[in-house]
Parts: sequence; structure tokens; C-alpha cells
Amino acid sequence: MNSHSAEEIAKTIQPQFKETPVENITIIVDRYKSQDTWKGDTIFEKSSFDLLQNILEEAGELPQKVPYEDLVTTQFSENAKK
Repeated sequence: MNSHSAEEIAKTIQPQFKETPVENITIIVDRYKSQDTWKGDTIFEKSSFDLLQNILEEAGELPQKVPYEDLVTTQFSENAKK
């Protein structure tokens, strides 16, 4: 994701969103890229976990936050990165 343009990605995933014009998908993908949505590795950082919980909480989908350490282990991703 990080090594391709928003337009390239949009054209690739467009078949999954047949009713959405590729131009709209490009705008959405570009927004995700500017937010640094796609990381270079699979390590789920605490800051990303907190952001996800905040989004879910604001949407009314998370009744209570859970400590990062209780749900996330990065051991496998850290080993794979070596």
C-alpha cells in the first residue's frame, strides 16, 4: 500500500466497490494514506490501539475501554520483523 499511488490502489480494489466511482475510491485511499493508515510492519502500536478504541467509543460501539496489554501481543510481529 505504501509503495503505490492512491490511484493505483483505487483501480485495484474498485471491483470490490462496483457502485463507487474509482475517483471517489481514490479520494478515500488518499485520505487513508495521508493518515498513515497502512504501516510498514504488522506491529499494532499502543497509539493505534488507543485511536481505534476512541473511534469505537465515539461511535457508541465500545461500552468500556480495555488496557492495551490485556488484548495485544506484539511478540509474533516483532519476531517476524527480525
